[in-house]
Amino acid sequence: MKKILLITAAVFTLCSAFITSDGDKIPSATLKKLDGTKVNSSTFSNNGKPIVISFWATWCKPCKKELDAIAETYADWQKETGVKLIAISIDDARSSGKVVTDVKTKGWEYEVYLDENSDFKRAMNVNNVPHTFLVDGNGKIVWSHNSYSEGDEDKLYENIQALVKGEKLKH
Repeated sequence: MKKILLITAAVFTLCSAFITSDGDKIPSATLKKLDGTKVNSSTFSNNGKPIVISFWATWCKPCKKELDAIAETYADWQKETGVKLIAISIDDARSSGKVVTDVKTKGWEYEVYLDENSDFKRAMNVNNVPHTFLVDGNGKIVWSHNSYSEGDEDKLYENIQALVKGEKLKH
C-alpha cells in the first residue's frame, strides 16, 4: 500500500510540473518558422498587447474552421485591440509540408510555426487540438479553450476586448 501511495505521489508531482494553467508564462521550446529558421517560444511578444496562441493540425477540420472564422475578422481585431495570433502546427515532420500549402491556400495572415517534435505542445499541456490560449501583454496565460464550436471565436474576441480594457475574463 505504501508503495502504491509513493508511486501515485511521484506521478502526480511529475505531471503537475508540466501543467500549464492561467497565470503561467509562455514556456520555452524550439519551433520552426515556415522558412525553416528556428525560434524559441519564450521570445513571443506583442509590444504589451495580447497574443492568441492557437494549436492546430492540417488533419483537424475543427482547427481549420476556427482559424478560418478568426481570419474573417482578424484585421478588425488587430485594429481594435492590437492582438496578434500565433498558429502552432502540431503536424510531424512527415506532414508538416502540408502546413505551407494550407496557410497559403487559406490566406491566413497569422504567424505560423511548426512544432514537429511536439515540444511546445507538451510544455503547454495540450492534449488535443484545437486548443487556444490567450496571453496578456506581459506574457502570462490568462485564458484557454479546448475544442471548437461555431461562435467560439466570438467568445475569444470578447475575452480579448475584456483583457485590453482590464476587465475580468469569462471562463
